[in-house]
Amino acid sequence: MERIDAILEGNETLLHQYKRVRSHSEAICSSLEKEDYVVQPVADVSPPKWHLGHTTWFFETFILTTYLENYIPYNLDYHFVFNSYYETLGARVIRTDRGNLSRPTVDEVYRYRRYVDEAMQIYLQQDIPETVSVLLELGLNHEQQHQELLWYDIKYILGHNPLFPKYADHNIEGHLKMQSDAWIDIQEGIYEIGHRGEGFCFDNELNRHKVYLQEGSIAAGLVTNGAYLAFMEAGGYEDFRYWHAEGWDWVKNNKVKSPCYWHKIDGKWWRYGLSGLELLKADDPVSHVSYYEASAYAQWCGCRLPTEFEWEAMSGKMNWGELWEWTESAYLPYPGFTRAEGAIGEYNGKFMVNQKVLRGASIATPAQHSRPSYRNFFHADLNWMFSGIRLAK
Repeated sequence: MERIDAILEGNETLLHQYKRVRSHSEAICSSLEKEDYVVQPVADVSPPKWHLGHTTWFFETFILTTYLENYIPYNLDYHFVFNSYYETLGARVIRTDRGNLSRPTVDEVYRYRRYVDEAMQIYLQQDIPETVSVLLELGLNHEQQHQELLWYDIKYILGHNPLFPKYADHNIEGHLKMQSDAWIDIQEGIYEIGHRGEGFCFDNELNRHKVYLQEGSIAAGLVTNGAYLAFMEAGGYEDFRYWHAEGWDWVKNNKVKSPCYWHKIDGKWWRYGLSGLELLKADDPVSHVSYYEASAYAQWCGCRLPTEFEWEAMSGKMNWGELWEWTESAYLPYPGFTRAEGAIGEYNGKFMVNQKVLRGASIATPAQHSRPSYRNFFHADLNWMFSGIRLAK
């Protein structure tokens, strides 16, 4: 009897976690109009409707269809519509075409969520094997990753509307802090890097290993809008000397002259935020910059970007969590990294090429994802995420 009680208590906790995570995705979308749910301005932005459907598909595909007896999928076509990149699971709508999905409708996607949530509630009241508990934990963390992507994509959708509509008066961008101009010494020596402890982590945070760091220093705070504006006014976007060759091509081919969401109107710099278009705040950390821009700024001011190992080693001595911070490190596997079998093995390892690591967290990051060992990764030209700059030297 005690064992059964323990199982029920544990499953009630799982069910509570499941409901909390699932409801938060919908809360993020609660200020949207229906028309906002279907827009895809560029390939890297997915319509909010697709995020809501894809995260639901994850639970249906990896848990319900395999482990819940007599489960009937909501719609067999959704396997094609909401698969993201899992080659193991078959054909799918390519990423650039997600904006063409006028059907299923927004209402239908929400009905899909209700259908899967009801089935998950039934399943989570049963005796759950350890293999499914692991899948459930991954699924919840996966949905939280998409919650952050929802913030990126919603801002891009609204921020590229010619009317610059606001998301809501109260939003995640109202909590930025003053930045320090101090520096933190990095002592030469051997440091341990990677996830430790019993809590959840993604496979790319393993295995914990030793690295050797040279003596140096890392900034205690992030680069501000005012400091970055000085780089712009000094001709930073017109001088090839500060840029990688690819970065310089990116600047010229795309006519880049400022960070994403900056607009010069009547001689003044404005910035689009989730509260609408506002005058640029010089003391806020500069955000929505690409790796190319972060590296060029560092070159201009005689510094560099930190490696991901320097960042993690010093994470306990500096404030972080407002913006993801570009590092100088390529996204590569740690020693002993192995991919899981099947579709789950496609989660991180297949992307370990031609990308840079970002460390920390952002104002859009769920709290459970704010850990020193977390490795975010993006291509060097991307800037629609909440990304900023921390210097090293």
